[in-house]
Amino acid sequence: MSPEKPTEIEVEVLEIDGVAPMVPHLRAGEGAPPQEDRPDWRGWPGRIRTLDSRWWPLWMLLGIIALGIALITGLVVGVIYLIFRVILKILRFILQ
Repeated sequence: MSPEKPTEIEVEVLEIDGVAPMVPHLRAGEGAPPQEDRPDWRGWPGRIRTLDSRWWPLWMLLGIIALGIALITGLVVGVIYLIFRVILKILRFILQ
């Protein structure tokens, strides 16, 4: 007894519940997946430029932290500059 080979049936679907199915159009020899399977990157530039309004508390907190770091860095640089200037004036006064 030999096992029977499965029979292949080729069917073309014309309509399901009054709606024609979407058919991917592949050229012969093209191995790329259909357009529906690829992510659509064209809409990303608009989404990257606009911030999601649900995250505004996080962005506000990060902005305050960044502003604080910038102010502290400016103060430290200013104090170091003033100390350097005072030391230079003291050395000039002593060496004259």
